[in-house]
Amino acid sequence: MPYQLLSKIATSDRHGENSPYFDGWKAYDKNPFHPTLNPDGVIQMGLAENQLCFDLVEEWVRKNPEASICTSDGVPKFKDVAIFQDYHGLPEFRQAVAKLMERARGGKVKYDPDRVVMSGGATGANETIMFCLADPGDAFLVPSPYYPAFARDLRWRTGVEMIPVHCKSSNNFQITIEAMEAAYEKAQQGPNPSNIKGLIITNPSNPLGTTLDRETLKGLVRFVCEKNIHLVCDEIYSATVFKPPHLVSVSEVMEEVGGCNRDLIHVVYSLSKDMGLPGLRVGIIYSYNDAVVSCARKMSSFGLVSSQTQHLLASMLSDEEFIGQFIRESSKRLAKRHTLFTKGLAQMGISCLDSNAGLFFWMDLRPLLKEQTFEAEMQLWRVIINDVKLNVSPGSSFCCTEPGFFRVCFADMDDHTVEVALNRIRAFVLREEQCVHNKNQAGTTLKKRRNWQNNVNLRLSFSSRGYDESIQSPHKMSPHSPIPQSPLVQAKT
Repeated sequence: MPYQLLSKIATSDRHGENSPYFDGWKAYDKNPFHPTLNPDGVIQMGLAENQLCFDLVEEWVRKNPEASICTSDGVPKFKDVAIFQDYHGLPEFRQAVAKLMERARGGKVKYDPDRVVMSGGATGANETIMFCLADPGDAFLVPSPYYPAFARDLRWRTGVEMIPVHCKSSNNFQITIEAMEAAYEKAQQGPNPSNIKGLIITNPSNPLGTTLDRETLKGLVRFVCEKNIHLVCDEIYSATVFKPPHLVSVSEVMEEVGGCNRDLIHVVYSLSKDMGLPGLRVGIIYSYNDAVVSCARKMSSFGLVSSQTQHLLASMLSDEEFIGQFIRESSKRLAKRHTLFTKGLAQMGISCLDSNAGLFFWMDLRPLLKEQTFEAEMQLWRVIINDVKLNVSPGSSFCCTEPGFFRVCFADMDDHTVEVALNRIRAFVLREEQCVHNKNQAGTTLKKRRNWQNNVNLRLSFSSRGYDESIQSPHKMSPHSPIPQSPLVQAKT
């Protein structure tokens, strides 16, 4: 066996980058849309980013210069923030995050700041919780369709396996306990049964943009408690709910389930989606298991949030008036943008899954597939990327089992770009409809020609046969027959 210079992680393809989800990003990076500099470029609709309320954040920063140690008003705090900080994080930051988590869940849950563990974004938080809960080769159940980068976040460096629990369009991709039980039992069978350590869900869902109802959540809590496996609930879109039903958190539901083992429940949170601050890399692990909190906090040394960022956000998130205004206004703007997009698509005959949260919607392009296969889905996706110049993500990259669905992000662009995107989709749909119309028309014309030719051949054949028979048996011909009779026959009558 040849000597391997690099590690297995460095040489493996488990990162998940070989996916249309990331290929779409690469297409955008090579040819990004700009309204004046590159109006024919690719529009980024594959990035779940909330850019609709930056004006509110920027206004707060201008009004609170002391919150940053990089301003003249904030310099007095520079030394205290810049010197060494341990991995527990600034107390005021953890308190502010706990308060935000409570507010995003309607004040129905209380969170202990001492259980708030920092990480470098939700990516780092998800990986850290996997390191705490599972060993290489262990497996987690994941309802599909699910976030494509879970392949990177959950398994690339940890060695953890993912077992999809397939949900179907027939019930709007809702998670059912029956599907969970079936996936769990199947994973236990065969010559190499999986060691299932837990279940990971996203609520609100990425990519569906829907929230789990209370009874479903209760069922999932009971499921993991009965199996004695962990439940990791990714709730990074908690404050993006823009219409009823409102979010029901696993932290709320577990209090209602008798006999719930709290040590099995863990929440992942972030400021990337709710506050629209992904570049600040703030991920949070909140576990009800003391040992997990302890281990995750030690591991957070590998991905801490900078003290400067903690200092700024502690001040911002503690401003209750600002946070209340931000969440309310964000919901209004998300609702307006979601309605603008989905109604515009509906006018073109394109339907979307009814959703109430998130920064995206689940678009149904099955009618545009040449055939109901994933090959046809990829063919359509390549047309949308290369010709229509829109980066939307195909359902197959989310492990969806039914071809023809696409995730479309709607909050990472301005109003002008929205109009450009809708106009491109409209032109594409009209072009596709015209192609189908021309094809059908050509088929109809060809069919008519064939029918006409068949009728002519039939008449010629019938005429020839009738003429022959009239010579042999003239009494068989009716004088009213449309086939011309011989003058000799006419003479006899």
